[in-house]
Parts: sequence; structure tokens; C-alpha cells
Amino acid sequence: MKRRIWVALAAAASAVLSAPVAFGQANEIRIAHVYSRTGPLEAYGKQTATGLMMGLEYATNGTMMLNGKKIVVIEKDDQGKPDLGKSLLATAYSDDKADIAVGPTSSGVALAMLPVAEEYKKILLVEPAVADSITGEKWNKYIFRTGRNSSQDAISNAVALDKQGVTIATLAQDYAFGRDGVAAFKASIKNAKLAHEEYLPPTTTDFTAGFQRLIDKLKDVPGRKIVWVVWAGANNPFNKFADLDLKKRYGIELATGGNILPAMVAYNNYPGMEGASYYYFGFSKNKPNLWLVTNHYARYKSPPDFFTAGGFSSAMALVTALKKTNGDASTNKLISTMEGMSFETPKGMMTFRKEDHQAMQSMYHFRVAPGARPGAMADLHLVKEILPSEMDVPIRNKR
Repeated sequence: MKRRIWVALAAAASAVLSAPVAFGQANEIRIAHVYSRTGPLEAYGKQTATGLMMGLEYATNGTMMLNGKKIVVIEKDDQGKPDLGKSLLATAYSDDKADIAVGPTSSGVALAMLPVAEEYKKILLVEPAVADSITGEKWNKYIFRTGRNSSQDAISNAVALDKQGVTIATLAQDYAFGRDGVAAFKASIKNAKLAHEEYLPPTTTDFTAGFQRLIDKLKDVPGRKIVWVVWAGANNPFNKFADLDLKKRYGIELATGGNILPAMVAYNNYPGMEGASYYYFGFSKNKPNLWLVTNHYARYKSPPDFFTAGGFSSAMALVTALKKTNGDASTNKLISTMEGMSFETPKGMMTFRKEDHQAMQSMYHFRVAPGARPGAMADLHLVKEILPSEMDVPIRNKR
């Protein structure tokens, strides 16, 4: 008898103690941010985290509240490891009761995470992983992406490079980001000739052999010769390429897309180089970007970077959707709201395409200033904003 009374009292106490937790979760919108806080893409991940928090601040007028609910961000470090990212996302959905997840940094990690979102029937907002296959053949209906994809990178870069009489060789990292980027670039080229594809491990520090293969393919080719580079991470080839002085020796130029500001310091070795970028702090003059640039300077004594804008954009997408649902974070409600939804970002307006949930967005054709100084911050001039309507971005999923 005493045992039954004790068990009953214990159960009642447990119910009382657990009630505040359930109540707290009912009055929260829980966002898991799974990203590379450490690892080879650490710099990118940390920028995304900063941008996400600043974007949530901006979109909620500093309250971090939405329709009476507190926005809670749960951070998880995938270290750039696919298996770890997959496990962390499952934990976020199950144990942490995340309503939505954002991330990751690496395309390889993102591809490992896509089935987890489908298994738990929860939204994964991909930012900034780039590989086309994320919103292509590996896609499922729970995946949205504010980050640009490889096709958007490639099509916008083709605007700058795809001309008659130009021969191009590509240099890329040998994983999803690099290979999808080159595949999309090849599909976008209509006038130039593609002579060679060079793939190297992402951890490469000695580029000698790869550079020599590129030189051998291009040195005797007439006309303009360009090596187009798709590379992410700290150990990039830009300074090493400049050391070889290939333009003077063989007439071989370098071209690439945008990158984070520290990596683009090396761009000043290539005055006049053209490419296309996802973001550069000085290009957009809209209200969100002016707020981001002003406040980032005030807090960090530096301009916002490539992936800071991406994190900010993901926050704008989430808050726009949640405002439309009156704070309802249920998955089906969010999916129906976000499909075709337009939202403001530091880059201007983005729209989630209904067919694959890829954000249609502007890209920026840039030119490195002729008077750029080696060692200084990259000095990029805007040639043209390439609007979403000017880019025929393929739909690659099987929906």
C-alpha cells in the first residue's frame, strides 16, 4: 500500500516538474544551427552563425520574439564531417525538439543530412552548402535553400567568361562542391572552349603537379586562356598561382567567383580579373544590407563577409515565413507558406522556387580594380547585377 502511494506521489511530482518544460517549448520556436564551428570550413561557418543571429535580431526588431514565442537557437558543430552532421541533425530534431534546422557549411555534410530531414519530416534550410545535388537529385520536399547553388555560381561566371576565342581549363576540389560546380559551369558555356578539368583533394597544399597539367593543356593554345577556379577553404591556390606569373610567361589568366574577404586579398594580384560573386558588402544598397554593414562595422570593426550575408538571409526567410503562419512552426504549414515565397535579404529580394525550393536571387559580375594593391582588402568593382530573370537555372530534381 505504501509503495503504491509513493509511486503515485512520484508520478505527480514528475508531472509537475515536467510541465514548465512542455510549457516552455510550446512558447518557443526552436531552430537548430548545424554548421562547421571547427574544421576546414570553420571561417565560413562562423560567419554564417554571426549572420543568422544578426538577421534574427533585425527581422524581430531586436526582441528575438515572434507572435509571443521566444526564438531559441541551438548550435551544433559538425566539424565538416558528414556522419557527425547526420547524427547531430537527428539529435536536434528528436532530443532537442527543434522545429527547423539551418545549415550546414559543407556540401558533403548537407548531402548526408538530407535523408534525416525527410525521416523526421522537419524542414532543413540549407545555408550555405552549394552543390546542385542538394536541390537536385538528392532533394526532398523538406529541403529549402537560401544559399546559391552551383548552377547559379556557374551561370553568373559564364556571363563574364563565355566568349568566342576563349579557352578555359578548370581547377576544383575533388568532392561534391567542386565537381558539381564544374559540371554546372560546363553546361553554361556556349561560346568558349573547355580544354581540361583538374580535380585535387580539398586538403591540397602542394599544387605543383596540378598546375603543371593545366599549363601543359593551355600554354600552346592561341587566343585568350583562362583557368577558372572552384575552391573553398583556407588552403586555396590563388597566391601560389600568382607566384608562377603564368600570365606573363604563357598568357594564362586566372578567374574565379567570390569568396570571403581574407581569401580575396589574393585577388589583388590579378588587377582586371572578372568573375561573379554571391555577395560583396559594397554592392547592394538596400535597407537590410545597410543595416548589416553599419552594425557589423560597429560591433566587429570590419565589413560583413560572404557567408555573413547568407546567414542573415536564412534568418530573413524563416522570420518571413513564421510571420505569415502567425508563429506556427508545423512543417506542412511552413512548406505550403515557403513554396513560392519572396523575402527581403541583404542582396535584395529572393524567392523560393516551388519546384525545388531553391532561392532565386541576384548574383554580381565584378572586376578587380586596376589599381588594387597586393596585401590589401579586395577592391571589387560592380560591373553588373545579374538578376534572377537573367539566369536560366536548371531544375534538377525528380519531383
